[in-house]
Amino acid sequence: MTGQGKTTVATGLMAALGGAGHRVSGHKVGPDYIDPGYHALATGRPGRNLDPHLVGEDRVAPLLLHGARGADVAVVEGVMGLHDGRLGTGGFASTAHVAALTRTPVVLVVDVSRMSRSVGALVKGMADFDPAVEVVGVILNKAGSARNVAEITRSVGLPVFGVVSRDERISRPSRHLGLVPASEREESARVVERLGERIADQVDLDALLAVARSAPDLDAGPWDPDREVSAPTAGKRPVVAVAGGRAFTFRYAETEELLTAAGCDVVAFDPLTDTSLPAGTRGLYLGGGFPEVYAGELAANRSLLADLREAVRGGVPTVAECAGLLYLAESLDGAPMAGVVPAGARMTERLTLRYPEAVSPGDTLLTRAGERVTGHEFHRTALTPGRGENPAWEVEGSPEGFASPTLHASYLHVHWAGHPRLASRFAEAVHDAPSPAPAPAAPVRPSPTTRPTVPGTEPVADPLRHHGDVEARDGLLDFAVNVYPGERPDWLDRTLRTSLDGVGVYPDPEPACEAVALRHGRARGEVLATAGAAEAFTLLARLRPWKRPVVVHPQFTEPHAALEQAGHTVTAVLCAESDGFALDPAAVPEDADLVMVGNPTNPTGVLHSAESLRGLCRPGRLVVVDEAFMDALPGEPESLAGERIAGLVVLRSLTKHWSVPGIRAGYAVGDETVVRGLARVQTPWSVSAPAIAATVACVSDEAGTEAERRAKEFDDWRTDLEAGLREAGIGFVPSRAPFVLARVGEGVHARLREQGIAVRRADTFPGLGPDWVRVAVRPPETTRKLLAALARS
Repeated sequence: MTGQGKTTVATGLMAALGGAGHRVSGHKVGPDYIDPGYHALATGRPGRNLDPHLVGEDRVAPLLLHGARGADVAVVEGVMGLHDGRLGTGGFASTAHVAALTRTPVVLVVDVSRMSRSVGALVKGMADFDPAVEVVGVILNKAGSARNVAEITRSVGLPVFGVVSRDERISRPSRHLGLVPASEREESARVVERLGERIADQVDLDALLAVARSAPDLDAGPWDPDREVSAPTAGKRPVVAVAGGRAFTFRYAETEELLTAAGCDVVAFDPLTDTSLPAGTRGLYLGGGFPEVYAGELAANRSLLADLREAVRGGVPTVAECAGLLYLAESLDGAPMAGVVPAGARMTERLTLRYPEAVSPGDTLLTRAGERVTGHEFHRTALTPGRGENPAWEVEGSPEGFASPTLHASYLHVHWAGHPRLASRFAEAVHDAPSPAPAPAAPVRPSPTTRPTVPGTEPVADPLRHHGDVEARDGLLDFAVNVYPGERPDWLDRTLRTSLDGVGVYPDPEPACEAVALRHGRARGEVLATAGAAEAFTLLARLRPWKRPVVVHPQFTEPHAALEQAGHTVTAVLCAESDGFALDPAAVPEDADLVMVGNPTNPTGVLHSAESLRGLCRPGRLVVVDEAFMDALPGEPESLAGERIAGLVVLRSLTKHWSVPGIRAGYAVGDETVVRGLARVQTPWSVSAPAIAATVACVSDEAGTEAERRAKEFDDWRTDLEAGLREAGIGFVPSRAPFVLARVGEGVHARLREQGIAVRRADTFPGLGPDWVRVAVRPPETTRKLLAALARS
């Protein structure tokens, strides 16, 4: 019965039997992918599904025998209630149906935490409901007192094979589509081990084995993939790349077995960590999973996305089911995906759960017009538009998905063991596909002295290193660069000129460190002067062998680039547009040992609360808050620069607010142990004499008065800009920074350039697309020129 603990008991039983020296095969009634993942951990063999709807009644027993080949005992976990099947079909594809087809004795798992003698009535009803189903006993789960257990045992009238008490240590987390897959939980193996130990202590394994031996022989032979498909008699075995890892956990074991039998080499790759497709890829199978949970990380793996995009557009035969469809879409909850399928995906409140029959509306990579298949859908995302000109299926009267001679992508999951012709056609297309071309040479990054091409709408070669200053060249009116547009104060210019008198000796950063310590009320050892925030990012990337560094996006991309350059694999956590790009500390993975976040965030202008940032801190983790634009906010609200918190470092830059981008001046303040470590990896004399002098000047009391005046001026200018955008009907993110993120529409960035106006394209920021631009705030008379140009665009 649903919610009774079937998966807990079944998985524990598999582990317990394995621990007792038996070879065990695990099976699951229904289409579910998650439970078989736990079964695989418990048995050391692939978890298998038994579903008459997906594969037909005649294949259920052969598939059971195939999965149990070489095993001593097969354990089959049911689905929902014993007699619950496809609605309107009299229990078709229910656990009882599969038990009858396979002549398998049934042991009921009953949650008795809130019942007593009523358990007897429940069990008797189950046992008597269908004479074709042999209910042989029960396991009492979540049991309480011995007295209540005795009362229940007397009422049941069938053997009680075990009494399992509640144990929160073996509870399993769930999410919007059910349980969390085993491959996503680092502690899953230990949980399964504990399950096995508990079941071994509280269930009579010998009695259950005796019941298993009583099952009659089946009048069927094992399913054999070699009899379902054929392979070419000669030639090399082409590689079919199959998506796996934490984001792509859903696929049936028989799919890979059919492809192997059809003469293909199946090679798994992980879209979260692999930077390219497997060598020699000539086919792609992208199954199901939870890409919405890992959208930021998938989007951040730009190298693999580019490789995938090139392969699919180049005609590599590709099958994508559900998660694979989302991965091929243009975006997923705002995070850019492969962009092969012309649609965007969003999480919704509505769960789509159906068990349909689908019809092929035309000839495709997998199907021929009019062919029918059975499948299932289970997702909480929606695609806009939901289909292409050539849909993959017609499901319940509606076209769905995208299809072409080389691509088949839809939400529908199909078990290929029930429809082996799909595997045959895919394998034939893979065999016929041209051999892959040699890998192209790695793109050459522009050197610091090379001027990069400033594109209008075409992609930027290296988005993480794209900077707004290249947008504002060629005499364009500059709304792209966030440098204060006014004159520098006389005292700052005098300071910079005077600093040149000292360039004949090596620079000493001590005066800058002391001045910053005084400015923020910190001890001297808590401060490190740096050559701008850029050097600080590099030092942090080199500080430790980070196991899981996280960058919160959308934000300034340089921290991400610095980590990648140091050889780290970065986890990107995306702030959702639906939440106003606000930070959700719970979205940061628990095992993150480095978290970098901007405040206020570039390019959204969102100011995160100090409370939410403190919520990121925990033992064993370094939290880095980039406050590059905090001095542009009157009163510097939500700043953590003056707070002493273990594992927290705050970065500041003087570049923007004081109009000195050519003077790389900045500093880090925070945890003294961390600051000391940064100093150890810093190159000697990296901070120049002018930068040291500028730092001393810009944190003085005199500078504080001017900084506050400029911050209030920014506030007034931004209010004027946002009012103009609002009047023009242009969407934007309410900002607290000296810039505004506006959704002007795709192509407007280039059209503004044609009118002599530069804004910062935002599609190079992870989580944003080509319809966004970042606009630096400017005086009202200058802003009016931008608004007029937008009206013409």
